[in-house]
Amino acid sequence: MRPAAFSAEEWQTRVDLAACYRLVAHFGMSDLIYNHITARIPGTDLLLINPYGLMYEEITASSLLTIDLDGQIVRNADPQYGINAAGYVIHSAVHAHRPDVHCVIHTHTRAGMAVSAMKCGLLPLSQTSMRFYRIAYHDYESVALELDERERLVRDLGSHDAMILRNHGLLTAGPSIAQAFNTLYWLEMACKVQVDVLNSGQDIQLPPEHILEKTWHLYQPHVRRPFGEMEWPAMLRLLDRRDPSYRN
Repeated sequence: MRPAAFSAEEWQTRVDLAACYRLVAHFGMSDLIYNHITARIPGTDLLLINPYGLMYEEITASSLLTIDLDGQIVRNADPQYGINAAGYVIHSAVHAHRPDVHCVIHTHTRAGMAVSAMKCGLLPLSQTSMRFYRIAYHDYESVALELDERERLVRDLGSHDAMILRNHGLLTAGPSIAQAFNTLYWLEMACKVQVDVLNSGQDIQLPPEHILEKTWHLYQPHVRRPFGEMEWPAMLRLLDRRDPSYRN
């Protein structure tokens, strides 16, 4: 049941964001208490973010903190938890400069970090990888604590929905939580495929460029459909079967 303190729109965003945290943990993409998934409260410039200290599998709709674009906490259900400054720098940069973005996800997965350290970047080794044939890159500038890095983060992301942070990890951004999660899931899969292929020691075969361009084009949301929306109800059913407490 929705608490009276929240509008219907904000509560739905909270439920979906809590679900996203649980899903990232379920699929092995979390990093203890670190990293972040943020979502914009509809009709505002306020963001929802995880309490710094909870694991992703502990996140609930009501436990999420509300912050403004300057990183100031507006609402906090449990004052013993604050926010991680590094997460605020990265996420606020994207939300402030991309009004089309509703959700931002940043991860430090094993495969994502491995590919982020490869000079070749993400290779179009599989159909899944070709979805990211045109992906953004941002060079490593140490732990993201300096506010002036935000300008370069946004510049490098451009209009893309996915970016590899060199020597760091992965970032996805989407107009909905469902779409951002879907992009992350398949980007992570593409990174796993690359690590497996390169580890095999076999010669690599890549399709010709016109096929890569065609495949990338077919993955664009305006060509077929916004990937993630159709899948989202199934993701929620998965969580509800396992542990529906994310809805609290």
